[in-house]
This record gives sequence, structure tokens and C-alpha cells, in this order.
Amino acid sequence: MKFTKKIVLILSVFAVLYSCSTRKDTVVSRNWHSLNTKFNVLFNGKEAFKKGIEGINEGYKDDWFQQLPIEPIKFEKEKLEIPTFNTGMGAGFGDAENEEKKASTPFGIAEEKAVKAIQKHGMNIDDVERNSQIDDAYLLLGKARYYDQRFVPAIESFNYVISHYPFASLINETKIWRAKTNIRLDNEEFAIETLNLLLKVKDTLEIDLPENIKEAGYTALAMAYVKTDSIQKAKKFLIKATETLNDRNQGARNMFVLGQIYSSENKKDSASAVFNKIINFKKAPDKYKMHANIELAKNSTSDSASVVILEKMHKLIKDRDNRKYLDELYYQVGFLHEKNDSIDLATEYYNKSLRAESDNVKQKTYTFERLGNINFKNSKYQLASSYYDSILNIAADTLNLRIRRIKRKHRNLASLIKFENTVTKNDSIIRIASLSTEEQASYFQKYIDDLKKKDEDAAQLKLNQQAFGATFGGTALQSNKKGKWYFYNSQSLGFGKTEFQKIWGNRQLEDDWRWSSKIATNLTNKDSVQVSQKSLRYDLASYLKTIPTDKNKIDTLKLDRNQALYELGLIYKEQFKDTKLAIERLERVSTLNPKEALILPINWHLYKAYLDLGDQTKSDIHKNIILTKYSNTIFAKTIRNPNKKVEEEISVDEIENKYKEFYYLYKGNKFQETVKKIVDILPSIENSKLIPKFELLRAYAIGKYTDKKAYKFALEAIVIKYGNTEEGKQAKKIVEQLSK
Repeated sequence: MKFTKKIVLILSVFAVLYSCSTRKDTVVSRNWHSLNTKFNVLFNGKEAFKKGIEGINEGYKDDWFQQLPIEPIKFEKEKLEIPTFNTGMGAGFGDAENEEKKASTPFGIAEEKAVKAIQKHGMNIDDVERNSQIDDAYLLLGKARYYDQRFVPAIESFNYVISHYPFASLINETKIWRAKTNIRLDNEEFAIETLNLLLKVKDTLEIDLPENIKEAGYTALAMAYVKTDSIQKAKKFLIKATETLNDRNQGARNMFVLGQIYSSENKKDSASAVFNKIINFKKAPDKYKMHANIELAKNSTSDSASVVILEKMHKLIKDRDNRKYLDELYYQVGFLHEKNDSIDLATEYYNKSLRAESDNVKQKTYTFERLGNINFKNSKYQLASSYYDSILNIAADTLNLRIRRIKRKHRNLASLIKFENTVTKNDSIIRIASLSTEEQASYFQKYIDDLKKKDEDAAQLKLNQQAFGATFGGTALQSNKKGKWYFYNSQSLGFGKTEFQKIWGNRQLEDDWRWSSKIATNLTNKDSVQVSQKSLRYDLASYLKTIPTDKNKIDTLKLDRNQALYELGLIYKEQFKDTKLAIERLERVSTLNPKEALILPINWHLYKAYLDLGDQTKSDIHKNIILTKYSNTIFAKTIRNPNKKVEEEISVDEIENKYKEFYYLYKGNKFQETVKKIVDILPSIENSKLIPKFELLRAYAIGKYTDKKAYKFALEAIVIKYGNTEEGKQAKKIVEQLSK
């Protein structure tokens, strides 16, 4: 009897296994494999796919300063694999080693599960697939490969579904995914053709497509037209894609891109209508709503509209839920104030934007740039340079055209600031050197007293912070439980130690420690260095020693300052077109007894600067100096014949001959004469292409009979004015060598 039961059991098991075979077309077999595919293998694959999509959405950072891509994903061209075509069933499963590597990512796991479903549960009998879930497996396989940037194998999977399951419920979705993959492979025309065939022909045949399919199809069509730069057609299909808004994330994104396109076309009313639609779309993600408000501020066209938008922006700032957008909101408020010429308010909000906690580096670069430009317009060049410097320190993409432009501007300002610092430093030294010994001592004693006060305040602040941190960090809190004795209170102990050292100095623990002879002398090397440095900071004699007393040194400081003032005048006049600052620097150097070689060009540039300002009286003063004292120079001839073209006065051949003449003077060691003749001829060759050569020769001559600083000044001026020429590049190389 027992033996019979075993036989029956074994036969039953074999019967069940036989009925579940992938080669047996029975109701049991079909349903068993279909259920296993759907609720086991494919379920796990789809869950892994969802995780991969979530990872992309969390990791993708939108650049709100640029037009957003319609699909929020970034594919890297260098990761594109060379496709290996599969001549099999279209799955392109690959070797086991590659499959193992893919399985380490969510999309790799999804692909692995799809392959497993196809291989273990596929029921291809007589060229007909009997498992109704296999088309889903192929679609999942293609989508996983798409996000894994393996586009050719992905198309193989989609093509297999389209050719073998033409009447499947997901056939339309598969066609859209195939079109998107073709767009990624730069086959936009084929993608547009297939999508039009799907959407337009189906509409003509009165076959009702589901709304979600239409929305996805129109979105894909818009992607294709954006890729081909057919912006008008892209707009048309974005409008169609946003009619239903079944997919809240993609729908809000489509509307935002549409609004950005309208803005780029300067259709501000249409753009504002789209952004308002996003704001009123309740299901739209917060990031799109918030940036739609910001875009509305950018598109404001009137003062009255700006007032309304400012009120709205302030409400958004007050909402604590918007804290992660504070840097952008403050920036936009600052931008609106700047647009309304409220520069102080604009500066205030730009600074608030910088102080807001954020990891948005690009936003910070724009804020720094705005502050830099404001200060640049107000002739605060040193402050402007510091803002541009901040941009260059944090900017990630240094090859970006905008960053390169800022870098060039900062480089030009760097030379200007160097000259300004030279003037400030030399002025300070010359002024102190001119004081009596008692006045010098009084000046530095006041400086030392202020320094001591600052050091004491800083030390006390640090002590208070340490005491505060210890109290709340645990050390003092734990000890306070033992009692209130002085030595258990770290704050009281710290104050007492500082006060003791202030009165008694460093004393060893021994008898009669109060005697002056007991001052500790066994300090470590580190302590002695610190004490030495500290004593030098407060040592009056060490400061007095630094004051130059030698007349030659003081004269050199004056010459360097005068040369820097002259170069600043030229930079402000020629490069930054800041005539007022140019006049200020040139007028000052003219009163400081400059060297003879500078007097004529100073008067010439002042004459031209006042002429530009329309101040005829002051212009005439400098004109008369040139005409009376330097009547035989080219400057005087140019003033007498202002309407005569430079080309008529000196021909190209003459200019070349003059350059040769000055070059031979330079070679003959007549350096001062070379400089004087070049300075004389410069006004008459302002339009000549050879002027950088003359300037560089002048700099070489200056370097031969003056010091290193004057030589560098002259070279740096050439770098600023003629940086893109061969002479400018040569001057830059020399400056770099001199700076080593």
C-alpha cells in the first residue's frame, strides 16, 4: 500500500512538472508561467527600475539659469559603448561576466530580472509567444538599457516587441520609448517620422489613444524638435503635451520649458501666463512652482508689476518651507531693486543671498558678479576685483565663456590694484619718513596700543568661547555636579589663569615665586619663538627701524609712486574709460615733481581728458603748456592741426623707419633719449598697428636705466593695453620672470 502511494505521488509530481513546461501549451502551463513572471521576477525587476529612476531624480541638479532639458537626465558621450549586435531573439543578453557587472546597479538588476523572465518563463512555441508577460519583460529590458546608456541593445529589445507583439496593450508605449532612444542616437528624423505615424495617423483613423500615451508622445516629439533646433515645432508639441498633465512631474517640466522658450523670444506675456499656470497647478512639484515665481520676477515689464512681484517674493521669503530657495529669492529681489535703480537695497539683498545656506555654487557666482559690476560702475575697482576673485575661486566650469570674461576683467583689475597698492604703500612710508622722531614714536606707539587692545579682545573672546563650549559641551557640566569649588569651574579657572599671567608673567611652582628673579626661563623653543614674535609686535624700536632714512631710498619710493600714478591715469583713461579718476591721478602726479620724461605726456592726457569732459578752460591750461614749452613736439603739431588725419602726418613707411631709428638709439645705449623720442611720437601714431612695438621698446629702455619696479610697471601697462598682441604676450612672460 505504501509503495503504491509513493508511485502515485511521484507520478503526480512529474505530471505537474510536465504540465508547467515552457514547451507545453496548456492552460496550466501558460497561467503558471504568466503568474510567476508577473508577480515574482518582473515585480522585482520593476521595483529595481523604480529605485533607479528615484536615484536619477534625486541626483539630477537642474541649471535654472539655462533652458531645462525636457527629460531630466544627463547622458555622458564618453560612456557610449560600441554596440555588439545580437542575431538572436533580440534580447542581446551578453556574456555572464557583463551581466554580473550590470547587476550591481538598479538598472542592471532590472535588466537581469527581465532577462531571467525571458529565458526561464518564455513560451515560444511554433514562433508564437504563449506567455502574456514576456512583452512586458522585453519593454523593461529596453528601458533599463536606455537608462544604462546602452541605446543600440535597447532598440533591439523595443524592435522585438514591435515585430512580435503588434497587438499588445503596451505597443504604443514601446514605440515612444524606441523613438526616444533614436533621439539619443541622433536619429531625430526617424524618431519624428515614427511618432507622427503613431499620433497623427491614429487620430486620422479615429483610434482613440489614451491621454497618457498622447502626452508621452507629444513630449518625445518636442524633445526631437529641440534636438534639431526647430523651436517653433517644439513649442507646438509642448503646448499639446501640457493639455492633459497626467504625469505631474513631466507635465510641470514641459510647462516650465515652454515658459523659458517664450522668455527667450521676449514674449513676456505668454511666458508669464505659462508660469502662472505652473503656480496654480496644485500637483506640480515645489521646485517648479518656486522657480516659476522667480521667472515671473525676471519677466516683469513695468514698475507697477515689479511692486506686486516684490510683495509676493517677500511672502515667499517669510515662508519657512522655502528656506532652501532663500539664496535664489534674495538674489531675485536684489535684481528687481537694481532694475529700479535702488542700488543700496539691491546690494543688501545680494549680500543676504550670499549669507543664505546653500550649495548652489552657480547662484553664488551670479550674485558675486552682480556685486562686482555694481562696484565697478561706482569706480570701486578694488572691491569689484575681490568679488570677481571670489567667482574664480568657486566656479567649477572655468572654460565657460562667462567665467573666462570675468577672469579677463579680473586680470586687468589686478594690475590696476597693484598700482593703487603701490601708491598707498609708498605714500604711507613717505609721510611717516617726513615726520620728526617724536612724531614717529607717537604714531607707532598708538598703533601698538591699538594692536594690544585688539589682541586682548580676541584672546578674551576665544576664552569666553572655550568656557561656553566647555559648559555646554560636557566637561564643565560634568564637573559642576561635584560642587561649586573654584577649580571645578573651567570658566573661572581660565579667567584666573589669564589674569595671573598678565600680572606675574610665567612663574614656576616653587617657594618665593613672587621674586623677580623667579621668572621662568626654561621655556621651550616653541614658547620662546611665540614670545619673541609677540614682543616684536609690541616693540616700538623694531617699528622705528623700518622707517627709511636714506635720501636715495625715499627718492626711489617717490619715483615708483609717481610712475604708478601715471600708469593708473592711463589705465583709467584708455581702458576703463573713467575720465574723472584718470584726471584725479594725473593731476596729482603733476603736482609731485615727476621726472622730466612724464611731464609732457601728463599734460597731453590731461588736455585730452578735460576735452572729453567738455571742460574747455582746464583743457586750455594743459594745451598752452604743450604749445609754449614743447612747441616742436608731435603733441603740439597735433593740437595745431586737430583735423589732420594721423595717416597723413606720418605714413606707414615713415613709422617703420622711425621704429628702426629708435631701435638703433636703444642699441646704442641711449636709453633716456629712446624713451623721450617714443613718448613724443606716440600721439601721432595712435591708429598705427605698430604702436605696441614702440611701447615695448620704451619699456625695454626704461628697464635699462631705472630700477626693476619701474621696468615692471611699464611692462604691466603693455599687458593691460595690448594683451592680445605678440608684444603684450612677450611683456607678460617678462613680468612673470621678474615676479619669481
